[in-house]
Amino acid sequence: MSLPNSENASTLENAMQLLIQTFHKYSGNEGDKYTLSRAELKEMLTAELGNYLGNAQDKEAVDRVMGDLDSNNDGEVDFTEFIILVGALTVACNDFFLEFTTSPRRRIPPQGNPILYRQKERAPSPEQS
Repeated sequence: MSLPNSENASTLENAMQLLIQTFHKYSGNEGDKYTLSRAELKEMLTAELGNYLGNAQDKEAVDRVMGDLDSNNDGEVDFTEFIILVGALTVACNDFFLEFTTSPRRRIPPQGNPILYRQKERAPSPEQS
């Protein structure tokens, strides 16, 4: 299977190529070239997903993401685990924007981070706790 060149590639094929290129841009800077170490993951989260994930500089946040993603507990994130992260974020963003485009009261999505907004929205209120 050869990758189509970008002139002939569809939008989805280009998106797939970008996911592969982005992963490999950060993987292999230290250790295994086919996985992301904790430091590589932090660098990628900060540079590539900072707008959606909030403060990727927070060590505890990076540790939580690493723990959630590292399904085989090898201390690194492989390409499959990376795609699970991107897929989950994409689903959350889609849910967020669908809610604001289908609700008659909400035609314009609020400014800011859809992921953080969804987390706040789902958090129990003090009277529910």
